[in-house]
Amino acid sequence: MFTHTHNNDSHTTADEVIRCEKLTKRYADGDILAVDRLDLSVYHGEIFGLLGPNGAGKTTTVGMLTTLVIPTGGKAVVASIDVVAQPALVKQVIGVVAQTNNLDRSLTVWENLYYHGRFFGMNAKEARAAADESLVRFRLAERAKADVMAISGGMAKRLMVARALLHHPSVLFLDEPTAGLDPQARIALWEILEKLHAEGQTILLTTHYMEEADSLCDRLAIMDHGRILAMDTPKNLKESVAADTIVTVSASGDLDALARLLQERVEGATKSQRLDTTIQLHVKGATGVLPRVVTVAEQGGYNITDLSIAEPTLETVFINLTGKELRD
Repeated sequence: MFTHTHNNDSHTTADEVIRCEKLTKRYADGDILAVDRLDLSVYHGEIFGLLGPNGAGKTTTVGMLTTLVIPTGGKAVVASIDVVAQPALVKQVIGVVAQTNNLDRSLTVWENLYYHGRFFGMNAKEARAAADESLVRFRLAERAKADVMAISGGMAKRLMVARALLHHPSVLFLDEPTAGLDPQARIALWEILEKLHAEGQTILLTTHYMEEADSLCDRLAIMDHGRILAMDTPKNLKESVAADTIVTVSASGDLDALARLLQERVEGATKSQRLDTTIQLHVKGATGVLPRVVTVAEQGGYNITDLSIAEPTLETVFINLTGKELRD
């Protein structure tokens, strides 16, 4: 795990790299509110995360900030440029890594970088130098001449990040950066993002992996149904759960009744709720909690089939806010 120092400095509006005011997107004749009056500020040099399940509105939000989706209401400013009024200018100051592989398949790994540099106004010499340097930096140099279809998913994602950064954007957008990557490739990408963060690169990423949000982000917004439900540092969000221990209980019988029983009778229980086939019990004071749960359940005539104990996570925060699990 990364020892990421989450930055709690007080920010001024001068530090704002992204600002959304009541940003809204409706689809399908106004029936679907994908993003609902979103207010958001992202500050210079921070990694900011949008955490939520698929369909929460994260990708639509990034789409509006990167000029791919036109808002139906509200305002968004990126690097002091209004995304609706001046989309072409915004494109020059942002780097975007999409969810899907959108590398140019007719070009080699090196050419994908070189032509990106040329597209953003570099002369041939500058673009060559930038492409060469970038390949070394992102550990892709030995695959410079490779066809982009012949490299691994992890390498393709690193190449997409390298390409997005080639023109030194004010802000880097990453939509679900590690979805579909194996654990090793995911960690390699996390290390790259940590390094960029240390260099002061402002990054906005979307994710539904709570470990990713927890280990990478200075601050994050938890989203569901197009709205921000909570926004803070990962540490503060986890501390907002009034418990230091989360017990997950599997049992046979009426789980709603068992949830009520556990909340009433287990010492230190602050909250209890049923999630599909399990019960989640929040407890303050962890010592000896499992035997207490078993005793209370058995006295109530329940047979516990499985028990586990954990510290509060961002998943716990999400469940607290929505009553459902983050994992789809």
